[in-house]
Amino acid sequence: MANLYREVLDSIPTAAIVVDENFRVRYMNRAFGDYFRSGKRKGTLRDVTDCGQNEGTCGEGVRCAYCPLRNLFREVIDSGKTAFRKIILGSGEGGLALRMKVSPLGKYFLGVVDNAYETEIAREMYSAQTIQQRLLPPASGKNGTPYSFTYIPCREIGGDLPDVYEVGGHTMGVLADVSGKGVAAGMLSAFVKAGWDRSESSPARALGGLNAKFAELNLDERSYITAVAALIEEDSRVIRYCFAGHNAPMLLKGRDGIAEIEGSSPPISTWMPGYRYEDRTIGYERGDLLVLLTDGVIESKSPHGEQFGLERVETVLSHSENAERFIERLKAALKNFCGTFADDITAIAFEL
Repeated sequence: MANLYREVLDSIPTAAIVVDENFRVRYMNRAFGDYFRSGKRKGTLRDVTDCGQNEGTCGEGVRCAYCPLRNLFREVIDSGKTAFRKIILGSGEGGLALRMKVSPLGKYFLGVVDNAYETEIAREMYSAQTIQQRLLPPASGKNGTPYSFTYIPCREIGGDLPDVYEVGGHTMGVLADVSGKGVAAGMLSAFVKAGWDRSESSPARALGGLNAKFAELNLDERSYITAVAALIEEDSRVIRYCFAGHNAPMLLKGRDGIAEIEGSSPPISTWMPGYRYEDRTIGYERGDLLVLLTDGVIESKSPHGEQFGLERVETVLSHSENAERFIERLKAALKNFCGTFADDITAIAFEL
């Protein structure tokens, strides 16, 4: 029967721990160990929470008198009454804010963390955010074609993926926007990063390769990826580009004003298996600016429901002398116009 009780307690998401009057841990369930990332199931409070106090034994260190967890149990041991506290263990990114209730349980004392599951989810989301941020290119580039970009996810995990890198002596810019939002979108954007062939100098062939790998995921028609890739060939002053369902245009600012570069190919999806993407080219002059956008920029709305629109982007671009200034002014204009965002916001600008 005791084993059955342990199995039941180990299966619930609520973190629980039992200590005796000497603060020795007599039992803790699996959720408590996962919450504190503990490798031990018994011992002292220090053993199972890894509090960072290494001097002497648990309770005799310099900081032990200030340990909120130990003091909460001491209060219940001394009074014999249930106590509830919000306490903070540790500091910085590794710190834990928790709500714990401690109750007498015969000669033992039961501590229950009532927000352990929510905190663990938040911690996992923070880890996912950190991983996704590492998928992004440097904020700006000086080697090759200079660029600057902005990436503002509307949730903790975003579905846009910008990338800039060198291939064959030229600069490649890639911007992908996956369907959906949140964790699922973040996983799909990680697939784009892993599945994109950085050794391929043709944007069309790179998109075709990604499309073939996407088909292997066997997802339904609700999942798809729009993308645009542009190779800047500085020696011939030509931009080689290809779209995959990406409805937000590339913009090229030159002496004659702003040109919208559009495309009409299907997204990365299961909709048209084996679709063959084709490269297109457009020339440019020294001093031009090239901009890649996701639809989140164009379709962002004001509190009154008005879209930011392409014309406002073009206005910002027409008053920007370089990539960095364009990105700064675009972010400011979007923030003033929208306040908050319902979709991910991503833009890359290149100084040609």
